[in-house]
Amino acid sequence: MRRLIVVLTILALAAPLAACGKRGDLEAPQGSTYPRQYPSR
Repeated sequence: MRRLIVVLTILALAAPLAACGKRGDLEAPQGSTYPRQYPSR
């Protein structure tokens, strides 16, 4: 039972570290034509 509590505690503490991704505004790559008109002419 103690081992289960230890494992659950470790998982609970590690969960915020598992989040990934970029924070901030999204930016189009240099040289791209994003957002483009649809349909493109």
